[in-house]
Amino acid sequence: MPSSPVQRITDHANRSDPYPIYEELRRTPVVRDESGIHLVTTYWEIRGLLRDPRISSEARNLAPGANSLLADDEEEVPLPPAFIRRDPPEHDRLRRLAMRPFGPPHSPRRIHDMHEELARVVSDLVDGLEGRQEFDVVDDFAYPFPVTVICRLLGVPREDEPHFRGLVDAVVAGLGPAEDPAEQRRAVQRARFELGQYLAGLIEQHRRDPGDDMLSALATGQGPDGRLSPVELISTAVLLLIAGHETTVNLITNGMLTLLRNPDACKMLREAPQTAAGTVEELLRFEPPVQILPQRTPLADLEVGDVVIPKGAPVWLLLASGNRDPKRFADPDRFDPARRDNQHLGLGFGVHACFGAPLARLEAQLALTELIGRLREPRLVTDPPPYRPSPVLRGPRHLTVAVDGIG
Repeated sequence: MPSSPVQRITDHANRSDPYPIYEELRRTPVVRDESGIHLVTTYWEIRGLLRDPRISSEARNLAPGANSLLADDEEEVPLPPAFIRRDPPEHDRLRRLAMRPFGPPHSPRRIHDMHEELARVVSDLVDGLEGRQEFDVVDDFAYPFPVTVICRLLGVPREDEPHFRGLVDAVVAGLGPAEDPAEQRRAVQRARFELGQYLAGLIEQHRRDPGDDMLSALATGQGPDGRLSPVELISTAVLLLIAGHETTVNLITNGMLTLLRNPDACKMLREAPQTAAGTVEELLRFEPPVQILPQRTPLADLEVGDVVIPKGAPVWLLLASGNRDPKRFADPDRFDPARRDNQHLGLGFGVHACFGAPLARLEAQLALTELIGRLREPRLVTDPPPYRPSPVLRGPRHLTVAVDGIG
């Protein structure tokens, strides 16, 4: 029986409902695990650290011998770390370069102009469920939708999805515990390298024959910060491909699970689709797709609450715990789409706030509104559903829903 806080959080038996563990840990803002990891559990402390320049995201700043138990803690050899694993000012330069073809100020209409295309993809996927009495939300909808979107956005051929899916799964597996951590690290590095090789070939194609996609813009664009080096571009492309769909799959799937568990919220969204934005914000608080930020370390001894976290110690920020902190949110274990002042941590905060937040929000709003609006009498077949291994990117592996038809 797992006994330490980290063992309990990472134990797959607790994946379907980790919130009682978080509630217990919130008795103190910082919990030091026997592994040496410091768990930050409460809203204001997490939010403060997300903006604190004394907290590093770079693995090289961990003290010698420190280990936060996840394979992704190691440097991404042979690729350099992507910008989410870098500190300012280098983080800021890389993120600005990646943002140029994606959003404001240089591409302010990129997401807005995708609205019609996204709505069409969603509608076609729901049309494809016609005549079925049951379907898997993950395999039949929540995975193919954001994968189609990120492939279109980046300029990745949709038909290549079977090739890169296995590589992405191997990289994401590094965000969970393993019986053989050394072998897991090697598997993550191999998958990341193969994914990088695949994207390097695509980048070269886009450099020779650019289109209206992000890889073309990143490969050929030039701005005040110059341009990404070849290895920086590959690392950024790997990050965007993975982050561009993995978290959205969980957001949509967690959303359907939560709505079907809460009939009043389901009815409200069906009858008032304009409430979709508030529904998605509450989902990001109540069931965030990213539960933990496990790669942080202080650059100096840091006092948090009544605890001093030593320089170089591994720190986990428990976003999902902070999102249910009763000192910040009234009745935090209640799903309330009409909740006001919902400044959740579901998309991070500070310099590392989610790069793709506008796209993720729009995808989830369109997906859940279409599903709830068109499925007749949707109901869960298995509750709780089977969950994916990762305690960091938490979501069901499958979610079987029975319906009486499609409207």
